[in-house]
Amino acid sequence: MLSVIAEIEVVDGKRDDFLAEFRKLVPLVLAEAGCVEYGPTLDAVTDIPAQIPRRDNIVTIVEKWESVDALKAHLVAAHMTEYRVRVKGFVVGSVLRILDAV
Repeated sequence: MLSVIAEIEVVDGKRDDFLAEFRKLVPLVLAEAGCVEYGPTLDAVTDIPAQIPRRDNIVTIVEKWESVDALKAHLVAAHMTEYRVRVKGFVVGSVLRILDAV
């Protein structure tokens, strides 16, 4: 089982536009073979001292995949290619972390 954390930096003022497009993608990804979990999150505001300050332009995608092969197939799925075109103007950059359970 793999956990994936994808941090997507969006253009100032475009977070809601990005999320609207992303929410269209979620059901398609959840239907993919090997997808266990897939959804967007935002930094929470808490009074916990270790919490980093809220980053208003970061959307963090939390994912779980059954295997590397399932994740690789996801990355090249047609709906992912189409999504990338639709959000290109909203995204500054992204960082992907792929984690093994221990």
